[in-house]
Amino acid sequence: MDTSSPDRVRLSAKEAQELSERVLRKIGYDAEEARIIADHVVDAALCGYEYSGLPKILNVAEHRKLRQPRQRMRALRESPVSALFDGGNNNGMVAMYRATQVAIAKASEHGFAVVGVNNAWVSGRGALYVEMAARAGLIGIHSVSSRAHVAAPGSAGRATGTNPIAFAFPTQDEPFVIDVSTAAFMGTDLKFQVRRKAVLPEGVAMDKQGRPTRDPAQVHAILPLGGYKGFAIALAMQALGVLAGSGLGDDKYYGYLIMAIKPDLLLPLEDYRRDMSAMLARIKATPRQPGVDEIRLPGERSARDRARHLKEGIEIDKKIYDALLALPEGKLPEATS
Repeated sequence: MDTSSPDRVRLSAKEAQELSERVLRKIGYDAEEARIIADHVVDAALCGYEYSGLPKILNVAEHRKLRQPRQRMRALRESPVSALFDGGNNNGMVAMYRATQVAIAKASEHGFAVVGVNNAWVSGRGALYVEMAARAGLIGIHSVSSRAHVAAPGSAGRATGTNPIAFAFPTQDEPFVIDVSTAAFMGTDLKFQVRRKAVLPEGVAMDKQGRPTRDPAQVHAILPLGGYKGFAIALAMQALGVLAGSGLGDDKYYGYLIMAIKPDLLLPLEDYRRDMSAMLARIKATPRQPGVDEIRLPGERSARDRARHLKEGIEIDKKIYDALLALPEGKLPEATS
């Protein structure tokens, strides 16, 4: 651990993992759950998403649902190619990890799978789940409908969640991953900026009076990405959330959907990998404008950051580090059958 900077703390990947698991055990998670969540937040940090990294543990620790009764995940409906799970009020990073494993197993056997999860919260980066599928030789698609944070165009209130969508595709090399929000600013990043007492970019949020604000503590609603286009895609994610059973719970918002497709339903996997790699190479080889060093594909920066941070370690805000160490001991309610 390096604390040479008064405002930043540098941790190796191993130190970040050990700290995360230790803190998660402290607030009540068992060893397996702590490992799943720690794997998730540390990978986010390695990929350069500081707000989705270790600060996410504070979001979990402070969440109103953390100490409400929870049950084991259970299938409400299931077929050879589908499942709808009640997440049992478990953390979404745990619930979605397990749901993705189910989707991978079903798609590997039957060629396609769609799995929905409701009654779970704080699922983290969708990129992780679709990348799991792509590393298993499958195409992964993940959508989220979440608590309302984002205004409709022209509205002064909150209409949809930040509602990200993620894709991953197997190639001859690393999976090709796309992970985008339908909001102009991520809700998790907003919480992170409140903790840092930072200033938001222009044009991403408004206060309770519908006025633009750059103060994260005054944000009432985030704006949709790209106006009506982002709003339209957010509504599509909301509709897929309904398919995942978001309307069944008290919250009426949270619905997670993971789809996995075996490429050899249509093409042999190796042909698909080869053609995907060739298509991406053609795009990267297109002529560049003056001053542009590279045509960068979605996911390339985070993949490079991951490789670099595995060697060099990650940095986190000292306030976050201190807050993690200061979390009090807690105990989650026992999961019931």
